[in-house]
Amino acid sequence: MMVQPCLHLKHSQETSEFARKWVPFCKKFNIEPRAPEWYFSQKMDYLKNKVHPAFVRERRAMKREYEEFKVSINRLVAMAQKVPEEGWTMQDGTPWPGNNVRDHPGMIQVFLGHDGVRDVEGNELPRLVYVSREKRPGFDHHKKAGAMNALVRVSAVLSNAPFLLNVDCDHYINNSKALREAMCFMMDPTSGKKICYVQFPQRFDGIDLHDRYSNRNVVFFDINMKGLDGLQGPIYVGTGCVFRRQALYGYDAPVKKKPPSKTCNCWPKWCCSCCGSRKIKKGKIKKDKKKKLKHREGSKQIYALETIEERIEETSSENPSRVSQEKLEKRFGQSPVFVASTLLENGGVPKDASSATFLKEAIHVISCGYEDKTEWGKEVGWIYGSVTEDILTGFKMHCHGWRSVYCIPKRPAFKGSAPINLSDRLHQVLRWALGSVEIFFSKHCPIWYGYGGGLKWLERFSYINSVVYPWTSIPLIVYCTLPAICLLTGKFIVPEISNYASIIFMALFISIAATGILEMQWGGVGIDDWWRNEQFWVIGGASSHLFALFQGLLKVLAGVNTNFTVTSKGGDDGEFSELYIFKWTSLLIPPTTLLIINVVGVVVGVSNAINTGYDSWGPLFGKLFFALWVIIHLYPFLRGLIGKQEKIPTVIIIWSILLASIMTLVWVRINPFVSREGPVLEICGLNCDD
Repeated sequence: MMVQPCLHLKHSQETSEFARKWVPFCKKFNIEPRAPEWYFSQKMDYLKNKVHPAFVRERRAMKREYEEFKVSINRLVAMAQKVPEEGWTMQDGTPWPGNNVRDHPGMIQVFLGHDGVRDVEGNELPRLVYVSREKRPGFDHHKKAGAMNALVRVSAVLSNAPFLLNVDCDHYINNSKALREAMCFMMDPTSGKKICYVQFPQRFDGIDLHDRYSNRNVVFFDINMKGLDGLQGPIYVGTGCVFRRQALYGYDAPVKKKPPSKTCNCWPKWCCSCCGSRKIKKGKIKKDKKKKLKHREGSKQIYALETIEERIEETSSENPSRVSQEKLEKRFGQSPVFVASTLLENGGVPKDASSATFLKEAIHVISCGYEDKTEWGKEVGWIYGSVTEDILTGFKMHCHGWRSVYCIPKRPAFKGSAPINLSDRLHQVLRWALGSVEIFFSKHCPIWYGYGGGLKWLERFSYINSVVYPWTSIPLIVYCTLPAICLLTGKFIVPEISNYASIIFMALFISIAATGILEMQWGGVGIDDWWRNEQFWVIGGASSHLFALFQGLLKVLAGVNTNFTVTSKGGDDGEFSELYIFKWTSLLIPPTTLLIINVVGVVVGVSNAINTGYDSWGPLFGKLFFALWVIIHLYPFLRGLIGKQEKIPTVIIIWSILLASIMTLVWVRINPFVSREGPVLEICGLNCDD
C-alpha cells in the first residue's frame, strides 16, 4: 500500500470527522439530497414538513460544521496547488510516488474503513477507498474504460459486493432510496437473475429555463429509453447505473427452465416431430445443467491468496481443475484472489486472509501490465475500442442474453452538471457521434455482430440506430441547402407528383405527426421540450455529426487523429453567464453557412417575385416555407452566436461567406437546370429563310 503525503492524511481526518456527524443527521431527519453542498444551497423553506423540535438547532449546527469543513478543504486544495520544486515528500522524507501524474505506481488509500471509525451514534461508517492505478509511459491506459476496469478488480479483491454503482464525478445522489429501487429489480425472485444493470435517467442542475441547447435531452430519456425498456432493456449511458458484477465478467445470462413438451405414443418416432424436438430440448437441458454444475462447483471454492497459490502448485497438469484455473487466469489475469472472487455469484471475500494480503493483491490488479494477454476490454468489463465505451459495454451484455431495466423514480436518482455553452454542447455531441462512427467500423458493429446469441431483433435495431445516426448528417445538409438553391435559381427541386402520390405523402406525414404526438403524450414530454430537441437535432446534425463522420473516417481509414479545439472569447456576469460565453470552434462554420445561404435565398426570392409580378408569388410561398423552416430550426444556434454581444463574431462571418461562395461556384459548375449541350432552341413555326 502506498501512503499519500501528510496533506492527504489531513484531508482524510477532516473527511472522517465531518462524516461522523453528517451521516447520522441525514438518517435522523431523512435529508434529501445527501450531498451537503447541494442540500445547503437549495432555495427552499427547510422548515416545511419538519416538525421535529430539534431539527432547526441541529441543522444550524450542521451547517456551521460544513462551512468549517469547506474552509479546511479549500485551504488544503490551495496548498496542493503550490507544488514544491522538489515535489511532495512522504512522512519519512522520501519523495511521494505520485509526483509525476503520468508515471507512478499504483496507490490505494483507505479513508474510512473497519478500524473503529464510527459515527457519533456508534454506528460503523461505510468504507471509503481512494484508488490511483499505475501509470507508465508507453502504455495505453484506455481512459475511462480502463479506469472502470481497474476499479472493478480492486473492489472485487477488497469487498466483492455483487452489485456496483457507476456515477460520473460531476453527479451526486439526489435520492438515497433510489438504490433500494434498483435492488428490488436485481433481487426479484422471478426475473431478477437475468438483469445485468438498472439504468436511471440523467437529470441536470443549472440549465436555463428554456433549455436552449436541449441539454436535458428529455426526448431520449423520457421517450426512447422508455420504449427500449419494453424490449430487452435500455442502453447503458455511462452514468447513473447499478450493475450486476457477474454480468461485467462476460458470463452468459442464466437460462430460464422451460416445462417439458408433450409427446405422443401413437406414431413412430421417425415421423413424430414432437419427439425429435424433445430430444433436442433434452440435449440443451443437459448442457445447461453441466454449465450450472460447473459454476456451482467453482463458487464453492473460496480460498485466501496463500491457500490458492499452494493448491495451484500442488495440482498436476493432468488434473481438470488445473486446466480450469489456467483458463480463468487467461481470461481474468494472474491474480488467484481475483479469479476466485469471479466465481462467487453472491459476492464476499475470504475471511482467513489478512488485510496486508488483500492490499498487496489490490495493488497487483491495478498494475499496467495486468491486462496483457487477457480478455479485459474485449469480453470482460468495460469494452475498449470507442470513446463511447458505454454503448459497447451494454451491447456486449445484451448479446450474452442479459436484459436491462429502466428505473424512473419520482424524485430523480442522480443529478449532474450539463454543458450549457453552445460550443461545449456541440463538442459533447461530437464525442458521442465519433464514438458511434468508431463502433460502426469496428467488429462490434450491431449490423453484423452478435448473431446466434441472446440479442433480440428489436434490440438490435435500436443499437443499429445508435451507431448509424451520424450518417444522417449528409442528407440533412442536403435538406437544409435545397430551399436556398430553389430560391436562388428560381426552380423547384421537388417535381410535380400525381394525386395518388400526394395522398400517400400526406398519409405518411400525418402518421409521423400522430406517432410523435402519441409518444409525447405517453412519455409526458411537453411540446416545448420536443421542439427544442428537434431544433438541436438539426444544429448538431449539421455540425457535430458531420465532423464526427469525417473525423471517424480519417481515424479508421487513414489513422489520422484530428481535434477541434475550443477557445473561450469572453462572457458576462450573472446567472447562466456561461450560456453567453463565445468559444471559437470549427463546428460553428457549417450551421452558420446554412443560415447565411438560406437568408440570402429568402431575400433573393422575394426580390425576384417583386420584379417579376403577381404570377410568381404563388410558387414562391412553397419555397419560402422550406427556407424559413430551416432558419427557425437554426434560430437557437443564431442566438448562441450572438449571445449578449448583439452581433455575430467576424471570424464566423468570414469563414461562412467563404464557404458559401465556394458552394455557389460549385453549383454554377454542376447546375442541373442548364443543358451541357448549349441552350435549348424551341421551334417557333416561322420560316426565317423566307
